[in-house]
This record gives sequence, structure tokens and C-alpha cells, in this order.
Amino acid sequence: MTALIILFVLMGVVAGYFCTRVLKIMGVGEQWDVVKRTTFFTALFFPGVIFIITLFLNFFLIAVKSSSAIPFGTIVAIAALWSGISIPLCFIGSYYGWKKPAPVPFSQLSMISKPIPPQPWYMHPLISILMGGVLPFGAVFIELYFILSSIWLQKYYYLFGFLFIVFVILVVTCSEITIVMCYFQLCSEDYNWWWRSFGTGAATGLYTFLYSIFYLVTKLQIEGVVSIILYVGYSLTMSLCVGVVTGMIGFFSSYYFIRGIYQAIHLE
Repeated sequence: MTALIILFVLMGVVAGYFCTRVLKIMGVGEQWDVVKRTTFFTALFFPGVIFIITLFLNFFLIAVKSSSAIPFGTIVAIAALWSGISIPLCFIGSYYGWKKPAPVPFSQLSMISKPIPPQPWYMHPLISILMGGVLPFGAVFIELYFILSSIWLQKYYYLFGFLFIVFVILVVTCSEITIVMCYFQLCSEDYNWWWRSFGTGAATGLYTFLYSIFYLVTKLQIEGVVSIILYVGYSLTMSLCVGVVTGMIGFFSSYYFIRGIYQAIHLE
């Protein structure tokens, strides 16, 4: 856990750099005010959500006098690492990303937004996102069962090579389904692909959370409101992490797909 926290803090420079690079990809990376605001949001949002959930669960652990409660000194140390190292590193990475030239546009963009025609019901953002998240989750839910069993039922887990293969399958599946959904969206003349592609990948985290609740109901015999709250809180944290990772995979897969097809059109 200590190594994970330190690694996350040091990766703030990478988060800031890619935050600014994505802004430049979207054409707003030259506006320093937008860069500062987005970098601040990047440095605070996801760690802040995890921090709030952890504090909320820690109150219940303290209330039941659990030995696993996080001491106040540890919380202060983590907050100091976050505010004193992670956030400055995020802005340092953002600055270097801002100074680097923007990627070469892969097509000539029109300054006038084209009207988007009425979309069929199955291309509604919510429906397409939920449909897109089913396949990546279906590729890993069996492995998720063994992971949850090792965490909550104290069973040994030693198939780490197989776990890596399943992770590769998740990456490939998430990329493919996001590209397919993005292609259908472009065929319907809806060019707002960026948040849709992120949501399609991030829906895997939603199904992970729902499966965690299903696992609680069917496999675990947890008694007490506090124990259930702790389980739901830890499952929510894990699902948020999965959603952010798969959403990132979906966004960059769609970006490189669109870049590839429009470069091919430009060459022809």
C-alpha cells in the first residue's frame, strides 16, 4: 500500500503532462487559463474522491474501534504528500506539456458546427455507453470472481500470469468495442465522440460495481450495517479505478482510430 501511494504521488507529473497534451489534441491547449483550470481539476478530482470515500469509511472503523482504522497522523501524512508533492508535480508536468508543440492536425476542421441529425434510439448516449461496457466486463468477470474471493473469502490467489493475460484481453476488448461504437456514431453524423468514447470504456467500472453488489448478496454472509457500508465503499473505490482506466483506454483508442481514418482520407 505504501509503494502504491508513493507511486501514485510521483505519477502526478505524468498526469499533468498528458492532461495538457489532450487539451492540445482537442484544440484548446494554447489557452493557459484552460490548462491551469483543467490541471487543477486533474490533480484534485480523482484523488479527492478516493480521499473522501476513505475518510468516510474510516469514521465507521473508528466508531467500531477496529484495528484497521487509519490513524490521524497517517491521514495527515497522505494529505501532505498529495498537496505538497502530487499537485506541484502535476503542474510541472502540465507546464512541460504546454511548452511542447501541439500535435499536427489530421484534418482541416470547420469553425462552424454542423447540425447533428436526429439519432436512432439505440444511439442515445446513455444506451450506447451501457451497451458498450457489457463486452469488456464479460471478458473479465470470471477473473473478477476469483479476485473478490481472494479478498473477502481469504482464498489464495496465485495465477498472476493468467491475470496479466486477462488484463490484456480487457485492453483489447475495450479498445475494439469503443472503436466500433465510435464508428457507428460517426456514421450517424454525430461528431461528439470524446466523452462518449470515455463513457463507453468507463461503463466497465459500473458493471464491476454492480457485480460486486451481486457477489455480496449471493456469496458473502456479512452481518451488520457497518460491515456492509465498508464493503460497498471498498467496492466503489475499486470500480472507480477500473472505470478511469478503461475510460482512458476507450478515449485513446477512439482518438487513434479517428486520426487513422482521416489521415487515410487526406492521403487519398
